[in-house]
Amino acid sequence: MKTAVMSDREVVSEIEWLVARKDLLEREKEFNHQRDALSAARRSLPMVRVGKEYVFEGPNGKQTLADLFDGRSQLIVYHFMFGPDWEEGCKSCSYLADHFDGANWHLPHRDVTFVVISRAALPKLEAYKKRMGWRFKWLSSQGSDFNFDYHVSFTPEDEKKNETYYNYADDEFFSDELPGLSVFYKNEDGEVFHTYSTYARGLDMLVGAYNFIDLTPNGRNEDPDSTMDWVRRHDQY
Repeated sequence: MKTAVMSDREVVSEIEWLVARKDLLEREKEFNHQRDALSAARRSLPMVRVGKEYVFEGPNGKQTLADLFDGRSQLIVYHFMFGPDWEEGCKSCSYLADHFDGANWHLPHRDVTFVVISRAALPKLEAYKKRMGWRFKWLSSQGSDFNFDYHVSFTPEDEKKNETYYNYADDEFFSDELPGLSVFYKNEDGEVFHTYSTYARGLDMLVGAYNFIDLTPNGRNEDPDSTMDWVRRHDQY
């Protein structure tokens, strides 16, 4: 969809533009310093030992959470919205997932394994993955408490009560599936620890397309009440 450039954008001389650009550059540098400090704080969070054994169904059969590390010490799990009764994956999660394979060429070389987990049955996941042309490892947590324990799936009882716990806060029920990302660490003794989870706008960092769009004159230009209305699965534009 094409949109007109904002009409109130000022037109100036090259010299005036350069002054404004250098001012913004200082702010960009400060933002990068703040982001570095935030990342350091994230790395210093305490850990929680994972005491429950979760079992997933994947392309190599049944695997535990500990198995998913695949010989590495760090594991990133993207919680993809795809419920057991859904016929296709969430379009917004699909927008994020279009970015995963490029990063995943490099993550194993930094001691990081990346997987995607959803509650839909494995045949549904594999069919949708083939349709989208993705390569990343996708596993089913159907029958497991995993999605519920990490607060990305919700029960019929939650819906009846019209309440959920999501993004570290109590809220009204919105959907039986919501997006998130969780990070785990495995030590030399094979113990698994939960180190980090993020949800909602915390997932923006995964979306390379937004980083490109944010550089443009119009920016995201989204409906503030429904920011991803414009997004389509990449085979539906």
